[in-house]
Amino acid sequence: MAEGLLRALDPTRFEVASAGTQATRVHPLAIRAMAELDIDISSQRSKSLDRFVNVAWDYMITVCDNAREHCPVFPAAAHRLHWSFADPSQVRGMEREQLRAFRHTRDAIRQHLQAWLAQR
Repeated sequence: MAEGLLRALDPTRFEVASAGTQATRVHPLAIRAMAELDIDISSQRSKSLDRFVNVAWDYMITVCDNAREHCPVFPAAAHRLHWSFADPSQVRGMEREQLRAFRHTRDAIRQHLQAWLAQR
């Protein structure tokens, strides 16, 4: 969701890529929550961090505590930032509760990105 949000909020200033500690899938509820904002992330693919470790990034941002704890060192990243958001994929229960969690995390990331971009 963070990748899709940053691409939508500032489509020209940044080259954006995202990856996880393990490549799995883009969660269908993430796709649905983002579609509510008219942001299509259905073509995004889950990728492993390993393919990005030696890439020269201006910013390497982790968005959940698990990623921060298990993320390898990115020696070529100029700035490493951590923003702690709840991982909505860990929420159990009815689909409506899970979707609510995805919306909450989406909105929190969007608000944080907007504030961060305003400082750039």
